[in-house]
Amino acid sequence: MPLALFALAVSAFGIGTTEFVMMGLLPNVADDFGTSVPTAGYLVSAYAIGVVVGAPLLTALGSRIPRKRMLLLLMALFVVGNLASALAPGFGWLVAGRVLAGLPHGAFFGVGAVVAARLVREDRQARAVATMFLGLTVANILGVPAATLLGQQLGWRATFVVVTVIGLLAMAALARLVPHVPLDERQGLGREVRALGRPQVLLGLLTAVFGFAGVFAVYSYLASMTTEVMGFGESTVTVVLALFGLGMTGGALAAGPLTDRALRPTLYGSLAALVLALVAFRFTIHVPWLALVTVVVLGAVGFMTTTPLQMLVMRKAKDAPTLASASNHSAFNLANAGGAWAGGAAVAAGWGWTSPTLVGAVLTAVGLAIAAVAGLLDRAAPAKGTRADTAKGASRVVAGSPQESTGADRPVPEVRGTASPASGS
Repeated sequence: MPLALFALAVSAFGIGTTEFVMMGLLPNVADDFGTSVPTAGYLVSAYAIGVVVGAPLLTALGSRIPRKRMLLLLMALFVVGNLASALAPGFGWLVAGRVLAGLPHGAFFGVGAVVAARLVREDRQARAVATMFLGLTVANILGVPAATLLGQQLGWRATFVVVTVIGLLAMAALARLVPHVPLDERQGLGREVRALGRPQVLLGLLTAVFGFAGVFAVYSYLASMTTEVMGFGESTVTVVLALFGLGMTGGALAAGPLTDRALRPTLYGSLAALVLALVAFRFTIHVPWLALVTVVVLGAVGFMTTTPLQMLVMRKAKDAPTLASASNHSAFNLANAGGAWAGGAAVAAGWGWTSPTLVGAVLTAVGLAIAAVAGLLDRAAPAKGTRADTAKGASRVVAGSPQESTGADRPVPEVRGTASPASGS
């Protein structure tokens, strides 16, 4: 794999650390500003809002900026947002800093995924994207626990100072290791918006919203489940979260080669496995060692869905994949917020701390159903196009052919210096 993927993974590590570390620092922030923990929880939502808004907005604004320069600009904004958070004089300023830090998140992963895919051969593109995402999973194993401990010992501001330094190191790695990736001469905002509006792209985004919401319906309350249902002490919570992170890493490692081999079967299989794991957790949670095993499995199959979902929208957007790729991260963050809300609503209704598992299973099952419908529509499209061509006496295969309309799920075009009508890149 190219060294440029290391630079993208380091950047993802920093982004993943700042995204999730706030959950462990809420009590410290609340004490410092004299507010309640639920009010401090707005800082988690503020980051998510930044992601949802920033992904399509910044990607659109940067549609004509060379991709390496765009990555550097996005990481610079990430650095400014985290530095502003570290220096925030009041709670409102910290909320603004979190929004600012979240703005480049989706756009960076969207542009980064396109760059990663175009650095390697067509048959290794999903593995390249998964390698970038490894930085995000490693952040959950090492970055978040270490940053949380640092914040608890030296104050929460120290955490954001360290994340700022990570961002600067990531910028240096991007500048040194990522090659120039030329833009398609025909690429522009209009082309990207039209690609985003394709039915298969929209169905892919909708699959991400529901399918991944099942993960956060449980993950958001995993700490409380650990102490209230599994019977472990508070000191074990970090261990349980690290086990979930280990599962995420394993899922990311497996997702790359599986997606390169068969995209839709990998997507169907991971979503179905996630439904089963969520239902199983409802029962295994009462047996401590089985509960820990299930946590690892949940992390693995949950994160195994991300690479095929990312590659699906990129391939269905064809030669204008950047905005669709970035919007996929808006979809993931909507899933985070929606899953957390649905799981919390179940607990608030008095259904108990295990109820988010079944809520999550229902949400993921809806995502699987959407993915299945999209697959059926994809398979029906070439037959319709072929019949039309036959009726017209066409002597060649056109856009209705299986390879074009199903995506079979054809790879993102490789980088070329100029636009090629044959390749569309």
